[in-house]
Amino acid sequence: MNVTTEQLFTEARTQNGWLPEPVADATLQQLYDLLKWGPTSANCSPARFIFVRSAEAKEKLVACMSPGNAPKVQEAPVTVIVGMDMAFYERLPQLFPHADARSWFVGNQPMIDATAFRNSSLQGGYLIMAARALGLGCGPMSGFNAAKVDEAFWAGTTVKTNFVCSLGHGNPAKVFARSPRLGFDEACSLV
Repeated sequence: MNVTTEQLFTEARTQNGWLPEPVADATLQQLYDLLKWGPTSANCSPARFIFVRSAEAKEKLVACMSPGNAPKVQEAPVTVIVGMDMAFYERLPQLFPHADARSWFVGNQPMIDATAFRNSSLQGGYLIMAARALGLGCGPMSGFNAAKVDEAFWAGTTVKTNFVCSLGHGNPAKVFARSPRLGFDEACSLV
């Protein structure tokens, strides 16, 4: 795999429309096999992923989306629900065996909440980078009813929704003009 910084950053765009090309199961497996190596604090790895592909699952997700995002989910070959397992710390004896990291979280809900959100967001970013490295376009979204998504897809689990991201081969005709970014001096300080 020969991936460039252009492919990952400067030429990559948020996709708003999709070509009618499927994404193979093997590609989704490869995507996860890449993103799982991205670092998280104490290797906690709280993200959980549901790859929504079937017409039935898409309809369930579309019903949870804001009106502007519903067509994007309907059209995309795959939309990933990036969740955060609020009981991630139960896996720490397996994932971080060098310390009793589970005890850092038990009974400390503010720390659980912050760690699950922060690290599942990181893993969602790794998902986007892995997808781009595999030649897929990405359309991350936060316009949805999280409680409805949780009920429709995570009911009976300890997982809550963080964000959703459509995947596939982007339709160049539906890409917005490049939006500006803050310059170094506007966003950074050297202290």
